[in-house]
Amino acid sequence: MPHRDDDVPSGPTGAGGSTRPPTIYDVARHAGVAASTVSRALARPGRVNAATAERVRDAARALGYRSAPVSGAPSRVTTKVIALSIADVTNPFYVEIIRGAQVAAGEADYTMMLVDGQESDTYERGALARALPAVEGVLMTSSRLTDTAIRTVAKQKATVVLNRVLSDVSSIVTDNHSGTQQAVALLTGLGHRSMAYVAGPEASWADGDRWRGLLAAAQEHGVHAKRHGPYAPTVDGGVQAGRDLLEHRPTAVVAYNDQMAIGVLQLLAARGVAVPGEVSVVGFDDIFAARLVTPPLTTVAAPLRQMGEIAVRNLLAVIGGARPTSGEPLVVPTHLQERGSHGPAPKAARRR
Repeated sequence: MPHRDDDVPSGPTGAGGSTRPPTIYDVARHAGVAASTVSRALARPGRVNAATAERVRDAARALGYRSAPVSGAPSRVTTKVIALSIADVTNPFYVEIIRGAQVAAGEADYTMMLVDGQESDTYERGALARALPAVEGVLMTSSRLTDTAIRTVAKQKATVVLNRVLSDVSSIVTDNHSGTQQAVALLTGLGHRSMAYVAGPEASWADGDRWRGLLAAAQEHGVHAKRHGPYAPTVDGGVQAGRDLLEHRPTAVVAYNDQMAIGVLQLLAARGVAVPGEVSVVGFDDIFAARLVTPPLTTVAAPLRQMGEIAVRNLLAVIGGARPTSGEPLVVPTHLQERGSHGPAPKAARRR
């Protein structure tokens, strides 16, 4: 006789005829939906079609499934899998973080699942919802979700955030203020008195932190700084920023990330503006391409691979029951990598 959904027994049978508690996957098969749909239907029914939610509830009742209540403690599902959520898989900034995270996960005999948010809070939210049932913990890198949404994830699974600060979630950040202070000190020492900050995504915590650090450093050194953007955190975004900057002609530009700084370099070169003769450009992150462009990019560097390793080790500690005690993030030091894209301000600007 062919198998039908209504032939599924109320108690799933294991080896030797013994029964085991029904799982979310049993309910999903019985209802003919994905496991992530079952999770949403039972935890947040308002986000699922009413008919689908009712079908899921009927399946859960038929199988005797009882979902674990969401509490302040993350669930303890054992899969030996963790999720690494990143804002954009095409951004080379994440390459070294991923590599470091893989090393730390492998050393602990864990498998790592990559979740790509595609620079969209909506897509990131959906991708995480699909991943959560299969993982023990989540490392969220440069998340575009709101603080509330991140805390919701942290209530369900062990969570660590990278490049973001939440007082009640384990957090790791680079020392953006030290980095911008070093960049501004370098540029003002070369006579620059007018600086532009090329801003990244509005939803980026790091972007806001870098702008605040640069503004404070500029005020401390008595120079003018202006924010431009936001722009896409890509080379194309940097090209667009470069077009806009030509109307204002600052003598120094600090970009949210290296990709945008490279885009600025490309636009200035195409327009015949000399770098660093007329404009100095500084990036952030020190991705591999920063040393390949002409001129090689001066940038604020962070130990990205080590950050990935540290973040995964912290996540495994949270999975094991550790909790943040101080409410303060772990701050990773930065340093200025000086190359060829900075130089003295033009003489006319120094006289002004």
